[in-house]
Amino acid sequence: MASLCLLVLASLHILLVSSHVSTGRDGHGLIGYGITMYNPLCAYTCRDVLSTSMLGCSEHTDMHMHGGMLKKREMDMGVETSPECYASDDSFLRTLAYCMSTHCQDVAIWDLEKYWNLNVAGRQPTQPVPSATYQQTLAKIATEPKDKLVVGEELNHTMIVSDEAYQASYNAQAMFEKMENNHEKYGIVLLVSGAIIPIAFSLLRFFPFPTALVTKFNAWFVDPPVYGSRHKTPIAGLFHVPTRGQAFFIFYLVSINVILSAVGYRGIQPNSWYASILGGDGQIISYVTNRLGVLSFANIPLLFLYAGRNNFLLWLTNWSQGTFLLLHRWVAWIATLQAILHSAIYLEIYVHDGTHASEAKLPYWIWGIVATLCMSILLPTSILPIRKNLYELFLAWHVILSVFVLVGCLWHILERFTRQWGYENWIYTAIAIWGFERAMRLGRLARNGIKTAQVTVIDGDYVRVNIENVSGSGHAFLYFPTLTWRVWENHPFSVASTVLSAGERPGTLRYDADVEKLGTSSEGSDSDSHVRQNHSPTKVGLTFLVRTKAGVTAQLGTQSTLPVLVESAYGPHEDLSDYSLLICIAGGVGITACIPILRAHPGTTKLFWGARSQKVIEAMTPSLGGVEMESYVGKRMNITEVLHRELMERSTTAAVLVSGPSEMADEVRCVISELGRQKNGVQVKLIEEAFSW
Repeated sequence: MASLCLLVLASLHILLVSSHVSTGRDGHGLIGYGITMYNPLCAYTCRDVLSTSMLGCSEHTDMHMHGGMLKKREMDMGVETSPECYASDDSFLRTLAYCMSTHCQDVAIWDLEKYWNLNVAGRQPTQPVPSATYQQTLAKIATEPKDKLVVGEELNHTMIVSDEAYQASYNAQAMFEKMENNHEKYGIVLLVSGAIIPIAFSLLRFFPFPTALVTKFNAWFVDPPVYGSRHKTPIAGLFHVPTRGQAFFIFYLVSINVILSAVGYRGIQPNSWYASILGGDGQIISYVTNRLGVLSFANIPLLFLYAGRNNFLLWLTNWSQGTFLLLHRWVAWIATLQAILHSAIYLEIYVHDGTHASEAKLPYWIWGIVATLCMSILLPTSILPIRKNLYELFLAWHVILSVFVLVGCLWHILERFTRQWGYENWIYTAIAIWGFERAMRLGRLARNGIKTAQVTVIDGDYVRVNIENVSGSGHAFLYFPTLTWRVWENHPFSVASTVLSAGERPGTLRYDADVEKLGTSSEGSDSDSHVRQNHSPTKVGLTFLVRTKAGVTAQLGTQSTLPVLVESAYGPHEDLSDYSLLICIAGGVGITACIPILRAHPGTTKLFWGARSQKVIEAMTPSLGGVEMESYVGKRMNITEVLHRELMERSTTAAVLVSGPSEMADEVRCVISELGRQKNGVQVKLIEEAFSW
């Protein structure tokens, strides 16, 4: 008899959860962190057992009129029990009160009264109050009830809830809430550790470790590619190999997601909600798919955080934006895989139960499909060839689909649970992060206002852009709204100089010093570079060197002046004053990232610059001040020879900055790592300035 009772309870629960639409009062926080599901558990258990019975005031309904809005078990029974019925039916109220008095003896009366007032009729925000209080109802029971309630049959007088039915329901709710607590706890671990670990590791730079030890560590565990010799240069044009330092954190992100998806599960029997621990209708499979859904949600704020150019981790760490964009892509794969598995497992459950046809028509199901599908589409449409060759299309498509992901996830929860359990807070967090990022962009633009860009053509490949009355360092994003109908289109450029000559005019070149008098040398040049001195007063402004390719930059050479919006400044340069020697290796327009660092460095500086033409070197040389320079025009720089010569012959601490094509950056990275790993290697720090796709 007991086994039959449990089987009936489990079957009713399966029917109940088949229609995943529930409403209730708004919760605040997350389950286990501000929200409790079943407290006091004994009272919720009593009501859960009684909810399987038909009451005298239950109404026979036409299930086709209500569709998915009724509980599935009520549709199958052809009845609906309204909150008004629960609040007024004496047999239900007395049986519930007697059950609570029997099983809730260690719970304070005021807690039971609070539960009674809020939950007897249901969990709706607005619902009728019970016709009598808990204590008043209990006082109406003149004699101790004798009849045991048969699960699923009509409740028409005061009855006793059997120990078997009570225990099965108690186990179901207690274990379910424990699992939900674990889901949210593990989600918090993912989100918090994804932000805290980069900060913690970055703080290590403030510890006074010996420079030689730091060099060795970086050369073995941080700077080199995880395999091979290419990091910035993509493999087969499809993906970048992470550095070893990046690979360690990627390994952590993948591992922690796998571990947290697989641990902390426990089944229990007897259980009124699940007929078995394992199997198609078992507890564990349901807990796993719920866990995957929560972890996918927890990864979404992290995904948006890593993607933003106003990511607060960029301010608190020494990690580059390129590193965070790489992490963004890995987290996107993880979150998407979790969402796909969450959807696929529930699909199998509903198909197995025979309820998929009706369930798939419900709004929560449709919005879940929208979110999962958009996440799945984003992955293949974000591969490197598309990002690199169709960047503006990729960016617009990426933003549009990301909006659908957030909307789909949010309405999936609101249509399923309203705001009862706080799942929507993961999405609100992602929206807040994205909103903050966009607001910061608008704030930077508003601070600078609309400016005028003065364009000077250097040669067929390069132009110089000067913008007066704007300050900043690092790099800035420039908008040229008159050059394209896509007024939101913007491009990142490194700031070459923060002062402008007052006498400079667009279309002309003026130089502030004689290159030869600055002690520079030119190797492989077609002509010497002679420029005249100019002591014109200076004014605040930004200078950019732009290589004209396709799109907006190709049109810059046709303009002398044009309006520009400046989103600045980003990425202030790292303080390298502790290094007595600074070596910069630049390629083409990569010189713009080097100039401010070279001019600010208090120690010895040397620049090695490879460029397509002599004219660009002549145009930018005045901005270099007294920096010693070797230039390479029309021929390849022997980076290995240069670094061995400059570093091995000097017993000093050195910083090497590389800013140029990906092949150049990779070669410098490998040479520096090789030198740092040598037994009596140099004490050197590698800095890479590069835009990441």
